Amino acid sequence: MQPLELFDFDSLLSEEERAMRDVVRQYVDAEIKPYVADWFESGHIPARELAKGFGSLGLLGMHLEGYGCAGTSAVAYGLAAMELEAGDSGIRSLVSVQGSLAMYAIHAFGSEEHRQQWLPGMAAGDLIGCFGLTEADFGSNPSGMRTSAKQEGRDWILNGSKMWITNGSVADVAVVWAQTDDGIRGFVVPTDTPGFQANDIHRKMSLRASVTSELVFDGMRLPADAMLPGVAGLKGPLSCLNEARFGIVFGTMGAARDCLETALSYSIDREQFDRPVAGYQLTQEKLADMTLELGKGMLLALHLGRLKDDHRLRPEQVSLGKLNNARQALAIARTCRSILGGNGITLEYPVIRHMNNLESVFTYEGTNEMHTLVVGQALTGLPAFR
Repeated sequence: MQPLELFDFDSLLSEEERAMRDVVRQYVDAEIKPYVADWFESGHIPARELAKGFGSLGLLGMHLEGYGCAGTSAVAYGLAAMELEAGDSGIRSLVSVQGSLAMYAIHAFGSEEHRQQWLPGMAAGDLIGCFGLTEADFGSNPSGMRTSAKQEGRDWILNGSKMWITNGSVADVAVVWAQTDDGIRGFVVPTDTPGFQANDIHRKMSLRASVTSELVFDGMRLPADAMLPGVAGLKGPLSCLNEARFGIVFGTMGAARDCLETALSYSIDREQFDRPVAGYQLTQEKLADMTLELGKGMLLALHLGRLKDDHRLRPEQVSLGKLNNARQALAIARTCRSILGGNGITLEYPVIRHMNNLESVFTYEGTNEMHTLVVGQALTGLPAFR
């Protein structure tokens, strides 16, 4: 029996939701899993080819309406994120940054000209986007960002840099957040603009099947209409991050499920002292405990998805999901690695790759500590961030 069968999880999904999940699972099984260990080892992915494939499936910006986007439910998007991350967290990140950060920002806060210019190509995978918020010295505290946009006549001049930017060096368009005289504003930046530079970050031990870059803006001149007109202040980037975090709530459970299914199969086949490793009480305790946490995480994710589809999901509830599911997924991956013993550290099995990736997922889109404080503030009414 597979772990989620114990929860009869499929009975909680509609036929359409199961069908969409299964299409993504089949694609990941055929087009991602046979190759992703090599991509991880080499630190390179065929990002453009992947984007085209995801576009053909309707996965890019799939929960957005119009402009070539599929307009699916939040739950369907979450299930797709789960299957993508069962392949690899870096692959889910490509889709998440494209749809829930770059495309969402343009869709929610851009002008109609921005939407018409960028969203159809991004939905099709012909164009790739990235999202520039985090800086080397300002991760959990984005309000302190140093990247600035100054007006010169009707134009804007951007100077500064962004760090840890997924899709950065392969992007055709970047949504960049900068300090202005009127507070933080977002800008739609074609990456062929003079003064824009993207430098890949190398020597990563996590998310190696993902493009991660530093963005540098050196006197970059943008027209007045490059600014996103629909939002001012941190509300803009933080609402985008909530969209991406929602996908992580589901996605982490995909990585955890893949680890657990691998460990379960391995422990049944692997014999020590003339019997399967799965036949020992200590192993069964590990498998049972991990199944409980996976099932609880999936039920939490589904509940949050139903709330989102009913337009009742609050930011602190997203934090609750990200906090729990990233934490438990990492714990599951580590325990599964122990069941595989020495084989657990090789790329012949997916567990060490998921484990390393989840170390990053545990940190990005809001650290474990920051989401803990968000939940703490929701409970007490007292902010403890400073």
